[in-house]
Amino acid sequence: MSAFVGKYAEELIKNARYIATPGKGILAADESTGTIGKRLASINVENIESNRQALRELLFTSPNALPYLSGVILFEETLYQKTSDGKPFVEVLQENNVIPGIKVDKGTVELAGTNGETTTQGLDSLGARCQQYYKAGARFAKWRSVLKIGPNEPSELSIQQNAQGLARYAIICQENGLVPIVEPEILTDGAHDIKKCAAATEIVLAAVYKALNEQHVLLEGTLLKPNMVTPGSDSPKVTPEVIAEYTVTALRRTVPAAVPGVVFLSGGQSEEEATRNLNAMNRLEVLKPWTLSFSFGRALQQSTLKTWAGKKESVGKAQEVFLVRCKANSEATLGKYGGGSAGGLASESLFVKGYKY
Repeated sequence: MSAFVGKYAEELIKNARYIATPGKGILAADESTGTIGKRLASINVENIESNRQALRELLFTSPNALPYLSGVILFEETLYQKTSDGKPFVEVLQENNVIPGIKVDKGTVELAGTNGETTTQGLDSLGARCQQYYKAGARFAKWRSVLKIGPNEPSELSIQQNAQGLARYAIICQENGLVPIVEPEILTDGAHDIKKCAAATEIVLAAVYKALNEQHVLLEGTLLKPNMVTPGSDSPKVTPEVIAEYTVTALRRTVPAAVPGVVFLSGGQSEEEATRNLNAMNRLEVLKPWTLSFSFGRALQQSTLKTWAGKKESVGKAQEVFLVRCKANSEATLGKYGGGSAGGLASESLFVKGYKY
């Protein structure tokens, strides 16, 4: 089952490996217009383009923060936006050795006949869109599949549909020069224990990698963005060490060593929880053939957003808060985070039931 080696193969491998550089991670700033609207509403800021641009500019021009990032995922609108000085965001990132990425899925739709399970849309015209995004400077992409845990979930239908969708997306990206981030997110909603989450994660990842192989995806030119293995949101919490052990075990059983990096989603954990859990994984003394890093949205932005609150005079202070989170997560990718960066805001839960992106 040979991998597809097209004209972009060397570039894909190089970019995937760079994004997975230990000590660096990804800022997910690809919230759709509706989702960013909810974030802005939480600080009483109107959801208009100038405010969305102002928030992204605050993040992308934060002094000293970008060395801790290897990639930033953008929403389509943001890919073409500029700073208030007229410099394209893409150029700002590239000049700081941060690779621009792009969210390419079109959201989820329900699978008829299931208990609210979903599949992800966006394969139509994906090739043409990837070509446009590549021209605009993007070099990696993201596609989010969403699965849930329940009495009979995730169902075989949901697992197969989402695995096939992720694999088809991945090969189309690679044909057009974009490193695909493969994101099969299992939601934390529910009262299940950590063992049930571990079992579901292993089953889903095994199906995803089988599908990627069947579609001839070049694994060396991909990244995985999974959920951490945790108890359900309505279950008692466990320590970072327990989460680390179950998560790394699930990955070791299912993710080929050819994949250069695993960049976790934060999935509604507080900023501090996400950082501590990542740190515990990197401290585990077992063979880990891939870099374990982060692709955080809420867990990098929430306290920054609250500190900014839409006020120009608060931009500098908000950027300082953002730098603290970037540095904390960079240290966690090396297993060197000692805690202590958690102000009150960083410890707030960011869980949203049935989270839509």
